[in-house]
Amino acid sequence: MLQSKLPDVGVSIFTQMTLLAQETGAINLAQGFPDYDPPQALLEALARHARTPGHHQYAPMPGLPRLRAAVAAQVARLQPDAPAPDPATEITVAAGATEALYAVLAAVVRPGDEVVVFEPAYDLYGPAIRLQGGVPRYVRLPAPHFRPDWDAVRRVVSPRTRLVLVNTPHNPSGAIFTADDWHELARLLAGTDALVLSDEVYEHLLFDGAPRHSARQHPALRERTFVLSSFGKTYHATGWKVGYCIAPPALTAEVRRVHQFLTFAVSTPTQHALADALEHDPADAHARGLAAFYQQKRDEFRQLLADTAWELLPVPGGYFQLARYAAFSPATDVAFAEYLAREKGVAVVPVSAFYHDGFDDGLIRFCFAKETATLEAAAARLR
Repeated sequence: MLQSKLPDVGVSIFTQMTLLAQETGAINLAQGFPDYDPPQALLEALARHARTPGHHQYAPMPGLPRLRAAVAAQVARLQPDAPAPDPATEITVAAGATEALYAVLAAVVRPGDEVVVFEPAYDLYGPAIRLQGGVPRYVRLPAPHFRPDWDAVRRVVSPRTRLVLVNTPHNPSGAIFTADDWHELARLLAGTDALVLSDEVYEHLLFDGAPRHSARQHPALRERTFVLSSFGKTYHATGWKVGYCIAPPALTAEVRRVHQFLTFAVSTPTQHALADALEHDPADAHARGLAAFYQQKRDEFRQLLADTAWELLPVPGGYFQLARYAAFSPATDVAFAEYLAREKGVAVVPVSAFYHDGFDDGLIRFCFAKETATLEAAAARLR
């Protein structure tokens, strides 16, 4: 009899809610993907490279050299206070940030190692840690601002701590790690061998003038940190499943040891198209414009619900809106999410799915990365 390695894990909540949306015809504000296409120039580049002879075989295992060079150049422009990453030894293109994250965990977490995880947390983190034999050590981020309590973090860090996993801007809350937060983490890890995995897939989605703060920009953390980024989030192309990991050479070597046996290489024409997009945008207009683009969507969605009893929590970054529904129902968040889909025609995610123990604080998550018509139709039903 096969014994499951994850007996308590079922189909992800995102899949469940998307299936429920399809079953009921509900507007899908659950799964975190846009309902609009990538930039036209990027689509044309993909079509062009799909017709180019020689662009249909395996790409080099770490990623196309021209794409890694373009990433390094962009990172240097956007993070001028940090050394530019070496495209040959510090950047690895992966099949989405999800694969990169799994490769990092598989490379560095051994049985019995502990990994600090801030909750609510993306539901991949815990199972991926456990599959390596690691032990997640959870630290709860308190609503409504979801900022770390560093005394609580200190209480869970131990000699067994192998990794601290940070997500900024944070999914689901949109909270942002500040320069002070990175400083506190650096102080906490000083004198230890613990590493940092910084999931920064929403890195360009910072609102209200908030400055960019990557783990790479902190000198004391740079040499112990893996940074994950996502072309899917940046170019509205989540289905392309292309991301990358930036890490110092010694850490990158370990990631690549796993990556080569996990997916080996990522779609060749897709990598060429993304390289074109970066090379043809030397001022990074697309990346720099995402903050205003998504802030407008955030503000639009919030305004549509402004004169209602929905309690909308702050959204400093990302493309999700958390909301309390206590004025409408005493139900659990899972039950209320199902009610919204079946009775009101809007699919959402219950935030208890982001806690390992199912902690229910009466919150649901909307994705506002949608066309105006989609947001207006959803809001009309939510009102």
